[in-house]
Amino acid sequence: MSAAAGTVTRTYKFLEASIGKKVVMAVTGCILFLFVIGHMLGNLQIYIGAEQLNAYAAKLHSLGPFLWVIRGFLLLTVLTHITVAIQLWLMNRRARPDGYIKQGWVQASLSSRTMIITGPMIAGFIIYHLLHFTTGQLLAGGLATTADGHINVYANVVHGFSYLPAAVVYIISMILLGYHLSHGVWSMFQSVGWNHPRYMPLVRIIATAAAILIAAGNISIPVAVLAGVIHL
Repeated sequence: MSAAAGTVTRTYKFLEASIGKKVVMAVTGCILFLFVIGHMLGNLQIYIGAEQLNAYAAKLHSLGPFLWVIRGFLLLTVLTHITVAIQLWLMNRRARPDGYIKQGWVQASLSSRTMIITGPMIAGFIIYHLLHFTTGQLLAGGLATTADGHINVYANVVHGFSYLPAAVVYIISMILLGYHLSHGVWSMFQSVGWNHPRYMPLVRIIATAAAILIAAGNISIPVAVLAGVIHL
């Protein structure tokens, strides 16, 4: 067997093992976590005003084909994260006897034991979010544009969240995202072996605080629109 073939075989065996899948979960989770932070910071520019938010959106679209490369990479990351999560869940289900399942369920935190539920729900929200604000199929009247032909993100956000059911869906989804992140960020360190008892409690606190801030930042936008703080 050649060195290259041996490397491929070892890599395959590693990825098929539970530890390998956990590492993949950690890496893809880290990428998505960083994206969520960046996405939130970009969206919060709505508080500066329409000109700022639309200029930010126009700058992103000016990336042209590279923007689609980024979107494709993120889509692949999401699909990999979901696929491996399901594989790990099925492996754990097959490995646990009934008594262990009952004991683990009681001891698990709310966020950890709902990961397999919140994950697919968040995935469904991503599809809804893209159809709502990216392609505009679910936005009444379609996407608005500025005088120079660019997408009027500010107007679309105000218009979209002025519809109460859409705002409620977004708020609920962000709460689910907060639960998912609060456990996901913490378990990411465990998956790669960085779980020293001295600093893991601090990591848990930081992960929870980050999840709350992200959820609160995103939720503040539809709430501000409904309250009339952000308006056309």
